[in-house]
Amino acid sequence: MNSSEPSTSPLLKIRDLKIRFLKHRADPFLAVKGIDLDLAPGESMAIVGESGSGKSITALSLARLLPEPPARVTASEFQVNGRDVLTMSEKELRKIRGKEIAYVFQEPSTSLNPVLTIRTQLAESLQLHRPEVKDIDAEIVRWLDKVGIVDPQKRLRAYPHELSGGMQQRVMIAMALCCEPKLLIADEPTTALDVTIQKQIIDLLIELKASLGMSIILITHNFGIIRGIADKVAVMFRGEIVETGTTEEVLGNPQHPYTQALLDCVPRLGAKHKRLRSIDYAAIERAL
Repeated sequence: MNSSEPSTSPLLKIRDLKIRFLKHRADPFLAVKGIDLDLAPGESMAIVGESGSGKSITALSLARLLPEPPARVTASEFQVNGRDVLTMSEKELRKIRGKEIAYVFQEPSTSLNPVLTIRTQLAESLQLHRPEVKDIDAEIVRWLDKVGIVDPQKRLRAYPHELSGGMQQRVMIAMALCCEPKLLIADEPTTALDVTIQKQIIDLLIELKASLGMSIILITHNFGIIRGIADKVAVMFRGEIVETGTTEEVLGNPQHPYTQALLDCVPRLGAKHKRLRSIDYAAIERAL
């Protein structure tokens, strides 16, 4: 292959991922039950499922952020950008956290430090992962402007409580992206926001994905927000991936009863049902 051609190596390649939690005087609890994940550079994936299905702990395991013990993460293959994450030392892991894999969580008010200014918090990330940056303030302003913060120069000295929830989430996105990661993991990034702000944040992620060429994993329970941002979908139920496919395939022709049940829970304008359908877990269990 010509060295000038773009690499076709996967950004993420995981086989038989299992996550156990050790319990006192009991057998370990198997929370994630041998799933496979693949993600190409520039590709985006939505991992969809209810609370407790294993989505968030799967996302946290990608950068080894689960405390071990009580967690125990195993896989037959666990590669991020061609490197085995499971064999990395803590020092090596600190280099990929933020620089190669960055996170945006659902509660910006609890993720941001309330006693530090926005500038201090973004500067810490830049100094750790991009020490070559000379003008820290200019770089922070650039990223705050990129994520749609009005008057970014003024916001440098602001504290988190002085910003709205939507602005706080934009700051979190700027903090994640200023280190120029290859993979952004957005874990329920719109849950705490009202519907109008939710759309703004999703539109922002779509725009940034297109302009920066980064990969995204979107963790959500809501099928209603994934169209337009996700190239493909993995549906999780009780620690297992029960259905995968392109977004159009899964939304247009869901095969698994659990996927069908989740889609039935999405409100639709003009629907004739007076109330949303309940999920028939007994039928889903029979299909597993």
